[in-house]
Amino acid sequence: MHEVLAKLMSYLRAMWLRRWYAVVVAWLIALVGWTWVYLTPNRYEATARVYIDTQSILKPLMSGLTVAPNMDQIVTMMTRTLISRPNMEKVARMTDLDVSAKTPKEMEALLDGLANDIKLEAARGDNLYVIRYQHRDPETAKRVVQSLLTILVESSLGTKRKDTDTAKRFIQDQLKSYEEKLVASENALKEFKQKHVGLMPGEGGDYFAKLAAAQQALSEAQLALREAESRRDQLKRQLADERPEIEKEAQPLGAANPELDARIQEQQRRLDQLRLVYTERHPDVVATKRLIDQLEAQKREEAKNRKPTAVSAGSSPNPFYQQLGIALAEAEANVASLKARVNELAARHAQLKHAVNMVPQVEAELTQLTRDYEVQKANYEQLLKRLESAEISEQMESKTEVIDFRVVDPPRVPSKPAFPNRPLLLSLVLLVALGAGVAVAFLVSQIIPVIPDRTALRAVADYPILGSVSMVWSPAQKRQRRRGLAAFAAAVGSLIGAWGALVSALALLGRA
Repeated sequence: MHEVLAKLMSYLRAMWLRRWYAVVVAWLIALVGWTWVYLTPNRYEATARVYIDTQSILKPLMSGLTVAPNMDQIVTMMTRTLISRPNMEKVARMTDLDVSAKTPKEMEALLDGLANDIKLEAARGDNLYVIRYQHRDPETAKRVVQSLLTILVESSLGTKRKDTDTAKRFIQDQLKSYEEKLVASENALKEFKQKHVGLMPGEGGDYFAKLAAAQQALSEAQLALREAESRRDQLKRQLADERPEIEKEAQPLGAANPELDARIQEQQRRLDQLRLVYTERHPDVVATKRLIDQLEAQKREEAKNRKPTAVSAGSSPNPFYQQLGIALAEAEANVASLKARVNELAARHAQLKHAVNMVPQVEAELTQLTRDYEVQKANYEQLLKRLESAEISEQMESKTEVIDFRVVDPPRVPSKPAFPNRPLLLSLVLLVALGAGVAVAFLVSQIIPVIPDRTALRAVADYPILGSVSMVWSPAQKRQRRRGLAAFAAAVGSLIGAWGALVSALALLGRA
């Protein structure tokens, strides 16, 4: 902290040595600034207050039937109306300001100046607005504000009528467009329903349950078909193993055992019946064949023990072969019937599967068409209500005054100018001049540096400082120093005194 203070004091000492630069710069800036303030022309501000009354007795009565104007929209409309170029041209003609514009360039500058200087502000209170305009001539400023009031009242009524007509035409155009869209949506929905009869939601029952039942029936038919084909193939193999005819063995005449032959034939018939139902590996078939083999063996054993008297031989049709042929024909017919059934069930299953796949798509498309139709219908009905509301609003505006403009304060111009505030500007010029002088003194002290004390010497020297010698002023030097300080104080004091004199003179002359 001590080093910062020492550094600051070093800067102040250096600036003090260049104090006359600061005095000269301050005087120059002050003289130039005060001259500009004095020569700046006065501008007088004309103001007028207008009240926009929107609290009509019809407003609560017609609520919901008509479109109530929005205050923000009204303020926006007023602002745009006031600063629009046609209105600026009207103001210039009504106040004779256009006479001073000799060229198109001057006319452009005049209109731009009017648009920039006109102000519309919201005053304290509801629906109360202030119009402001500044000009060198107070009467001209007053005429401009009066012209703005006239244009505002006249154009607001026409704008309301025009906005209502524009809105009505726009709604009518949109109503026609939505009517065409609504008709198109209705036709599309009708054609879609006609095209997808039976697939619409709620029609034809539950397709998923039907598909499951068809799948189960198809599986059962395919299983029966596989069983029938397996049975047919088994019969074909058995038929291939049998011969159409069988040869009789040579037997001794009169040596046959009728009882044993009858048992063998009975077991043979039983085996044939079992083969029609079961395969060769079935236990009943195996047991029957084993019993037949035993009976055949017994028959051969008895034949060996008897003496043959005569031998008979020959061939006869094989009854088992004939039975296998009949069974194979029945199996082929059964397989053909099952194939036809499987094909029919597969076709039904494919049709139901296709229908089931189409149902979600049909429902989605129907939902989309219905949604579009409902949106178009809702917009169409809403536009019909808006059109009716616009027509009622138009009739109400033509027969009543929904918005009433009341001039609370007519245009007036105070005797005191609004700009410039010379005492304030003179004070600001003085402060700027003093600040500029201090800045110039600091800048010169940095450009042309001096070493005012040991602190500054220590900052720039590479050698240690052993001591310092104080300056001993002679009486003549002391008097000269005092005269310099007095001159500096007089210069600064005269600058402040000149400021005070100018402020007082402006107050006496009435130009403050």
